[in-house]
Amino acid sequence: MDTRQQQTDEATALRAGRREWAALVVLMLPVLLVAVDNTVLSFALPQISLDLEPDTAQQLWIIDAYSLVLAGLLVAMGSLGDRFGRRRLLLIGATGFALVSVLAAFAPTAATLIAARAALGFFGAMLMPSTLSLIRTTFLHREQRRLAIAVWATAFSVGSALGPTLGGLLLEHFAWGSVFLMAVPVLLPLLVLAPLLVRESRDPSPGRIDPIGIALSIAALGSLAAGIKHVAVDGPDLIALGLAAIAIASGWAFVRRMQRIAKPMLDIDLLRIPAFSGAIVINLLSVVALVGALFFLTQHLQLVEGLSTLDAALLLVPGTIAMVVTGLGVVRLVRWMPTNRAVAIGLASSMAGYLLVALAGDALSPVIVAIAYGLLGAGVGAAETLSNEIVISTAPPERAGAASALSETAYELGAVLGTAVLGGVVSAVYRSSIALPTGVGAADAAAARETLAGALDVAERLPGELGAGVAEAAKAAFDSGALATSLTGAALMAVAVVVALRALRKA
Repeated sequence: MDTRQQQTDEATALRAGRREWAALVVLMLPVLLVAVDNTVLSFALPQISLDLEPDTAQQLWIIDAYSLVLAGLLVAMGSLGDRFGRRRLLLIGATGFALVSVLAAFAPTAATLIAARAALGFFGAMLMPSTLSLIRTTFLHREQRRLAIAVWATAFSVGSALGPTLGGLLLEHFAWGSVFLMAVPVLLPLLVLAPLLVRESRDPSPGRIDPIGIALSIAALGSLAAGIKHVAVDGPDLIALGLAAIAIASGWAFVRRMQRIAKPMLDIDLLRIPAFSGAIVINLLSVVALVGALFFLTQHLQLVEGLSTLDAALLLVPGTIAMVVTGLGVVRLVRWMPTNRAVAIGLASSMAGYLLVALAGDALSPVIVAIAYGLLGAGVGAAETLSNEIVISTAPPERAGAASALSETAYELGAVLGTAVLGGVVSAVYRSSIALPTGVGAADAAAARETLAGALDVAERLPGELGAGVAEAAKAAFDSGALATSLTGAALMAVAVVVALRALRKA
């Protein structure tokens, strides 16, 4: 047998069959669910605000508690999956996620809902690293693996975009708790089919469990995400400074420990590879753009334009379709275009979406929102696919869980930054620019300055012209915040374009 024939036979042996592709379908279920759960509250938030009456800080915590816990635990959970079995961790996480979702659906207070969201983050941290690392060990053929990762990344991006759409469809007919109950029918097939279709995989020669390393990773990532969120809500103060100090000290100690021990839970040397670290940064910034835009665009459509949840959700469908098309199409594009250019073009499309919103200003209409979100979605779909493919292909197979966790950590930190920073910009400009008419009582004025939903609730209670004046002032202030946020988002995308062109040059 000649060398060429032997290589052909080896490539054929590595190719995935029907069972592997069926397993990929099963693994997409938790991917879609966790991604949807990151953004599904965008449309439910107005109803939750009216029902549970959270203040500004609680409103952001309802969204961010999930991502904060996820971000802190992802690296630790990825390492545990490498050691004890990625499929096993996936099934444990799916069971816990389904049970807590039922509790969240019937939360009676804002504090209870925040606690449930944190618990969802704990179990969600078991799901995401497991899915991507299982794909890495299931698809051994390079081209098939690239396609499988493209499907994974597309499902992740589409799940984030589908969150508001599904939320709009559910909220048109049911109470806000329905956005949590949808987890149950999604995860039940996973619990039944995963043991039959997905093969278990783990690191064949794992090192010892590193409780110190796990604690340091949680302290570093958790305090970093919490510090970002605190600054967005309360501004820089001693608490923010303390959280930053904890993040820096814990991160430094974690890196030092990973460099010293024989079998580290995370290979720090990977971060020295420009393509790997650049892909992580692009992953983070593209998610910041997506989640941050959803935070204020969905509120603009519902509360400023007065659209129903269903109509507002349908306006985002073209952007979701664009995300699917570019996420899968970019796999073919990079066959004849350098990877860094393909990613840069996608990110430039996202930047154009933000600039379109900024240029529209007071004339921001539902049609402009739909076009802008389409540009944004197209860019995020391409960038997410290629950045995740670079991350998982660069890491050795036995460290697939830890490398996947690092990529997912960037995603979750991006989700926190999207709501905390870009959402914080909206809230800060809103509170500083709202000009309430004279005659509004102190209590009503305080409620109106907290959130747009609170202001509209006050406007409904006040008589005639006074109520109309409060509503008009609140909507104008919110759109001023949207303008500032759009310019911030465009600047972040410009930075991402530069990173893509330089760091991914040899990807």
